[in-house]
Amino acid sequence: MEELISKKDLLRLTGISYGQLYRWKRKNLIPEEWFIRKSTFTGQETFFPKEKILARIEQIKNLKEDYSLDDLVEILSPEFSSIKLGKDVLLDLNIFTQEAVNLFYDGEKSNDHFNFKEILIIYCLNKYLNQGQISFDEGKMLFSLLQKALLPRNDYNFRVLLVRKFGISFGLVLSTNEEVFWDDGVKVVLNQDFNALAEEVKTIFIERGVVHGK
Repeated sequence: MEELISKKDLLRLTGISYGQLYRWKRKNLIPEEWFIRKSTFTGQETFFPKEKILARIEQIKNLKEDYSLDDLVEILSPEFSSIKLGKDVLLDLNIFTQEAVNLFYDGEKSNDHFNFKEILIIYCLNKYLNQGQISFDEGKMLFSLLQKALLPRNDYNFRVLLVRKFGISFGLVLSTNEEVFWDDGVKVVLNQDFNALAEEVKTIFIERGVVHGK
């Protein structure tokens, strides 16, 4: 289940005001669907998906000194469906390594350019391989799974999991808010929200001048 943060805790943690939060909402810098109304013992309160909202507010705070709010709308919501970047550019940005490309494409690819979905897949797996959380075989299994799950989609509202039991690994792709229950023998090795991952890669592109919006 996606972790939520209350509006009160969000304002306290980030140091922004109520007015800033709702001004950014009106500008569509923070998506309407991230404002989640829930009943509590004190009445109705507003909550947010914690990982996503904290990442987005950090982006806005880092960029707002150099860009107007109107510019930020373009920067934070660029059209990525048509973006293609060369392998050399992505290697220079440390998005992934040559070893990862060789592993997942067996040293071959029809061309040296990657679209945003392909970049996300390799970035995700390269990240967890470098951290030692998954093995090469598990990475290749997840690569195949993510190509089937991500490439046909028009959104990133899902998460990928890798679980192990008795030394056997299983990969799953689930809707972002879908709750899963495991028995005590299952170890969740990887649990990655792809919306958050897309924001992470988008931030790298923005900070290093690769993408400036439309």
